[in-house]
Amino acid sequence: MESDQATSICAHCDRPIPASNIDLHYAHCSRNLQKCKVCGDMVPKQHAEDHYFSTHAPVACSLCSETMERDILDIHKGENCPQRIVTCEFCEFPLPAIDLPKHQDVCGNRTELCHVCNKYVRLRERYSHGDSCNRIQDNSVGSSRCQVLLVIRPTQRDVRAAERDEGAQRRPQNEFSRKNLLFTIAITGVAVIVGSIFFQRKAEPSDVH
Repeated sequence: MESDQATSICAHCDRPIPASNIDLHYAHCSRNLQKCKVCGDMVPKQHAEDHYFSTHAPVACSLCSETMERDILDIHKGENCPQRIVTCEFCEFPLPAIDLPKHQDVCGNRTELCHVCNKYVRLRERYSHGDSCNRIQDNSVGSSRCQVLLVIRPTQRDVRAAERDEGAQRRPQNEFSRKNLLFTIAITGVAVIVGSIFFQRKAEPSDVH
């Protein structure tokens, strides 16, 4: 007894078909479908030509007129077509890719002034020059800063010498102020004594009368 799950391969489309329906399927398949010689898909016979031209027929690039398979046309136009428009890396001028090398050979030899070192540099060398120029500038700035710090920042020896000089200047001033104070106190004392003697003598005649 034949199993219900048994299949047979269609001689026209090479697909497994239930064995009970193989004869009916083959009659319909061979009459209405056609196998594409390129991709192997089964397509209706009436659309087989359209399928080939729309999917597999070689096409011409609208830029360079080169003929190629349709499925690589987009890649060709975006990456490989010699007539695709590209931009010069030095002047950003748009031009066909086939003309780019010759243009950049001339354009890259133009010079411009570097505002860091005030030297004229070729455009093709501006990136490498910018890196080296910035390193030189950073080193010179760092050296200048160190020199400024050495000039501005005094050493401990200078600080101690200044403190000694300042102390030496303060000591005479303190001694002079102290002498002035003692002299003032002495004068005041003498004045008080003289004044008391004077008043005592003036009071003695009044006591006699």
